[in-house]
Amino acid sequence: MKAQTLTRLKPIPPWSVGIVAVGLVGAIAFTYIQQRQPPIAEQQTVFVKKQDLNSQIQASGVVQAERVINLSPEDSGKIAELFIQEGDFITQGHVIARMTSRRSQAEVEQYRAVLAETQATLEQQKAGPRSEEIAEARARVAMTEASIKAAQTRLQQAQQQLARFDGLAKQGAISADELDSYQTTAEEASANLVAEEQQLQEAQAVLMRLQNGTRPEEIAQAEAAVAQAQAQLTAVQVRLDETVVRAPFDGIITRRFAEAGDFVSPATAASSTDGAASTSIAELSSGLEIEAKVPEASIAKLAVGQTVEVRSSAYPNEVFSGEVKLIAPRAIRDNQVTVFQVKVLLKSGQEQLKSGMNVRLIFIGQPISDALVIPLAAVVTETDGTTGVYAQQEDGPTLKPVQLGPTAGTQVQVMEGLAPGDEILIEPPADQRIDGVDNPF
Repeated sequence: MKAQTLTRLKPIPPWSVGIVAVGLVGAIAFTYIQQRQPPIAEQQTVFVKKQDLNSQIQASGVVQAERVINLSPEDSGKIAELFIQEGDFITQGHVIARMTSRRSQAEVEQYRAVLAETQATLEQQKAGPRSEEIAEARARVAMTEASIKAAQTRLQQAQQQLARFDGLAKQGAISADELDSYQTTAEEASANLVAEEQQLQEAQAVLMRLQNGTRPEEIAQAEAAVAQAQAQLTAVQVRLDETVVRAPFDGIITRRFAEAGDFVSPATAASSTDGAASTSIAELSSGLEIEAKVPEASIAKLAVGQTVEVRSSAYPNEVFSGEVKLIAPRAIRDNQVTVFQVKVLLKSGQEQLKSGMNVRLIFIGQPISDALVIPLAAVVTETDGTTGVYAQQEDGPTLKPVQLGPTAGTQVQVMEGLAPGDEILIEPPADQRIDGVDNPF
């Protein structure tokens, strides 16, 4: 028997073992992934269905103060004292600043004195004459009558002398100059008598007025003088009070424009915020609201009092609440788009949100029962502006135009163009999806 010769096997190279091991691991991993991964059609399509939908309208907005005013004095002047800092919370009537007021204070003192004088005169008129005043008036009349008698005697004597010396002058016994002096004496005596008689009339009138008492028209005149003085005092007192600048409502000092010693001027209603800031003292803000711009296609779905969710990137984990406060009655053009301004009153978040923050608004509409809905990510827009979805057909995906209704998060209602059970793509070409919509699946 012939012995069988054994052939010695060649050793296997180590690198060959490594290649086989890597290939084996890859095959196992591929098989596992294939088992875990759902079919392509299941990932990329969805069936149109009916369900209840809570309609929503989304918009961006900016937080702003509900009331803003530039604080300034009633009249131009220098700030004597300033009592506020930026960030101060103040209440209505809080003193913001005091203006220089020396001139106003002097005017107040002046018209107080005028008022006191007119009031004293009025009281005197109402009280009537005193007995002492009547006695003095009678004595003055008597003295004037005595003076008249003396003046009459002097006039009579002067006239007699003039008549006698006039005859002597005609005889040449005295000169013409001497006669002129007697003539002058007689004329002066006559003038004195006339003056005394005038004084007697005045004294008698005073006595009669005192005896008759104060007339009603004199009291009325005195009362009018008091009223005028009071009005003048009130006017200057108002000007003095206006040198103290006070807060017209509760709020926060958001900006301060001036320092003590600065010259400031009144801010008018027509002044712009930036223009008025250069001559005002400070800016006072109260309350927070949000102003948003809503496209005209969605404005009919909003109403005053409607609930609004407010989200801010500064507080990503919080949802604040608000409600529609005002819908502008007139549209405006913004970047070639017709929009309406909508103001939202904040119901929460006043402590966190600040004026000037950008926020995202979700207007919560009325729930829609049994609505035909699809994922918003499935909606595409063609270059010609057509809105539609890609429906799965036997010959491949086909674009079907649709009319959309309200949205709710990642869902949108279909008004026309689809039927329940239709299969549509939820990952249409990226260049045709609605911008800003993420695939929810």
